[in-house]
Amino acid sequence: MTPLTTIARNTRALIGEKLDAIEREHEVRLLFAIESGSRAWGFPSPDSDYDVRFVYLHRPEWYLSVQARRDVIELPIEGDLDINGWDLKKALQLLIKPNPVLLEWLRSPIVYRADGEAMVKLADLAERTAHLRPSAHHYLHLCASQYARFIAGKDSVKLKKYFYVLRPALALMWLRAHPTRPLPMNLGALRAGLDLPLALSQFLDELLARKAETRELGEGPRLPLLDRLIEAEIAAAEASLLELTAPPPDLHAAADALFRDMVLESR
Repeated sequence: MTPLTTIARNTRALIGEKLDAIEREHEVRLLFAIESGSRAWGFPSPDSDYDVRFVYLHRPEWYLSVQARRDVIELPIEGDLDINGWDLKKALQLLIKPNPVLLEWLRSPIVYRADGEAMVKLADLAERTAHLRPSAHHYLHLCASQYARFIAGKDSVKLKKYFYVLRPALALMWLRAHPTRPLPMNLGALRAGLDLPLALSQFLDELLARKAETRELGEGPRLPLLDRLIEAEIAAAEASLLELTAPPPDLHAAADALFRDMVLESR
């Protein structure tokens, strides 16, 4: 079973209709549209939203304006559909910071729509931005902030929150263990590439199975096995940040060239 077929056919059809309407009404071309959030991360609940994210391109004349123009398209949340995306220029600006979110989008296992050639070009540039220091900063901030907000110092926690802390913790572990390999978006792929203790893997399997079957895992005491892993990864990342590699110096020129080429191709 391929990842896209894990999405019900009627839901895929509805998402396709929404994406078609975006192209017509906003006069844009979608370069790709993917699933983000828990479904793509590999730990959905039965009632998880569909977090559809996309990157789009206007006609060349749209960019030739002295006026500042809106560079996002956001549909009102409708039921369990959450659909929004970025203009290509905004996406590239964030990519070269770099913002690992776009990197994750390009690695999503669930792809609703794709211009294959455009995605290859974006992915090639994205891999050049995947230098370790900014990515580690992003996942460290995400891990530490979520841990402090939902888990640390509490006697009882919402158990599903562990997944939102565990994923960036394992991302930090991956960056340390595999500095030259692409960071997977999916939790299962992350786990497969890491040497986790057997007891921890079995515990995660049980927790994932429960989450897939129930709308809420409920509250309960903190989980020391996960707490130790998360705290160890936060400490390791904080200690190693200064040693990580910095961004390549020519990214802006490469992003400018790619942007110009893709806009001119859309004439």
